[in-house]
Amino acid sequence: MYDKKKFGNLEFSKKIFNAISEMGFEAPTPIQAEAIPLLMEGKDVIGQAQTGTGKTAAFAIPIIEMLNPRFRGVQALVLTPTRELAIQVAEEITRIAKYKDARALAIYGGQSIDRQILALKRGVQIVVGTPGRILDHLRRKTLRLQNVAFMVLDEADEMLDMGFIEDIETILKETPEAKQTLLFSATMPREIQVLARKYLRDPEVLSVSKDELTVPQIEQVYYEVKEFNKLEGLCRVLDTSEIKLAIIFCRTKRGVDELVAGLEARGYEADGLHGDLTQAQRNRVMKKFREGHVEILVATDVAARGLDIDNVSHVINYDLPQDPESYVHRIGRTGRAGKSGIAVSFVIPKEYRLLRLIEKIISTRIKRLRLPSFEDVFERQREIIIEKLSETIEQGKLSHYRAIIEEMGNTHDTVDIAAAALRLAFDIEGSQNFSEDAAVEFGNTGAEPGMVRLFMSIGRVDEVRPQDVVKTIAEEAGIPGKVIGAIKIFDRFTFVEVPQDAAEKVLYSMHKNVIKGKRVHVEPAKARNR
Repeated sequence: MYDKKKFGNLEFSKKIFNAISEMGFEAPTPIQAEAIPLLMEGKDVIGQAQTGTGKTAAFAIPIIEMLNPRFRGVQALVLTPTRELAIQVAEEITRIAKYKDARALAIYGGQSIDRQILALKRGVQIVVGTPGRILDHLRRKTLRLQNVAFMVLDEADEMLDMGFIEDIETILKETPEAKQTLLFSATMPREIQVLARKYLRDPEVLSVSKDELTVPQIEQVYYEVKEFNKLEGLCRVLDTSEIKLAIIFCRTKRGVDELVAGLEARGYEADGLHGDLTQAQRNRVMKKFREGHVEILVATDVAARGLDIDNVSHVINYDLPQDPESYVHRIGRTGRAGKSGIAVSFVIPKEYRLLRLIEKIISTRIKRLRLPSFEDVFERQREIIIEKLSETIEQGKLSHYRAIIEEMGNTHDTVDIAAAALRLAFDIEGSQNFSEDAAVEFGNTGAEPGMVRLFMSIGRVDEVRPQDVVKTIAEEAGIPGKVIGAIKIFDRFTFVEVPQDAAEKVLYSMHKNVIKGKRVHVEPAKARNR
C-alpha cells in the first residue's frame, strides 16, 4: 500500500499530493471537496460549476489516482467545447500526473492530425479533446474508446450552445456502458438535463449556492494595473488609504513570501501567513496582527480561512482568485460585526474576463477606480504630516528643539529650517520614480481619432448583427454600448471601433470569447483594411 497524504479532509497518494503542492494548491475548493470523494467511490456526478472553480482538478485527481498506469490504452476521455480549453485541461492534468506514470494528450482541430495519430500510437491514458476532432479520429479508427472507464463532459452548456450535442451523443455511444460519467456545466438547460438522464447512472448533483455569494455591505473596487507595476500600484493605494488592519491575498505561498519581502523593503509593517508555517509560527503572526504590531497580513486563501478579526478595514486581492467563491470568502474578512469595509482588487489585462465572471457570480458590479497618482500620495502624506505636527505641538516639550531652531535662525530662514526638518523626518520623494502603466500601442488601425478599430473573425455567414456585437462587448468589457463606434460586418469578419482608453480591455475581454455560438478571434485592425 502506498503512502497517503492529507489534502484538507481528502486523502491522496504521496505522488498526487506532491504534484498539487508544487502547483500551489493548499486546500480543496468547494467543488473539489464535494466531488472527489464521490468520484473515488465510483459514482456519476453532475457539477454545476463555473469556470475558475477548480473543477479540472476535481475530476483529474480521482481519475489519475484510479487509472491503471501500466495499461497504455485510453482510459479517460474529456470533451471540451474549444481547443483552448482542451489544451488548458490537458496541461493541468499533466502537472497533476507529474509523479504518476500517466500521460494526457490534447486533441483538437488546427493541429496536425498525423502528429496526434503518432502520439496515440505511442500510448496515452487520458485524451482531452473537442468533439469534432474526436469524431474525426473515431472515423479513422485512430482512437479507440472501448477501454474508457471515465467520461467527462466539461462546460457542457457551452458545447450545447456551439451545436455539439449530437456529436457528444455519437461519441458517448462509442464508450462502454460500465464507466463513470462526469458532467460539468455552469447552467442546466433542458437539453443538458435530458443528456444527463440518458447517459448518467443515478448521478450525485453538486452546485455552488448563489445565496452565499453576496456581500452588499462591503464597498468593492478594483484598479487596472500591469503585472510589472502591480507592487508599486499596491503601495500607492496603501499610501492613500486610511488602513487600520489589512489582509492582502496572494494565490501561492511563494507569492506571499515575495510580496512580504517587497513591502518590508519599502518600509511597511507586513507579515505572511501560509500553509508552510507551523502552528507556533502562525500563532505568533496572528498575535502581532491582532495587536496592531503588524498592520498588513499577506496570506493565501487556506491560511486566512476561519480568521475572525473585527478591525480589518481593507481586504486586498493582490492576485484575483481563480475560484469566484473564494473571492466572497476573502472579502468577508472585512465588514465584520456590522462595520463597513473595503475590498480592493488589482486586475491585470488578462484577468478582465475573470473579473466579469466574479461580477456575474456575486450579482454586483465592482467599481473601477483610477490608480492614485503621485500627487494623490503626496496630498495624503501632507495631511498625515499636518496631523502629526499638530499633535506634537499640543503635547509640548519642545524646548530642546526650539533652542536648535533659534540658533540656526541666525543664518537660515526659519521656514527653510522647518521644511528641511520635515524632509528629514518624512521622506516623501521616494515614490516619484514610479513609471505609469504603459498603454498598449495599437498604432494606426484606420479608426476615427480617439478610437481603435478591431478585427473580429465573425461575419454575416454566422448571422451576426451589430446589436450582437454591441451587447457582447458591453457585457464582457464592462463599457457602455453607446461609446462603441462604427461597426462594419462582412461575410466572414467584422470591424468595430471602440474608444482608445477602453481598447485594451475590449481586446482582452473579447479575444476567444463567444458570439452567436462561435469562438471569436480579435486583434487590432490594420490601417490598409479601411
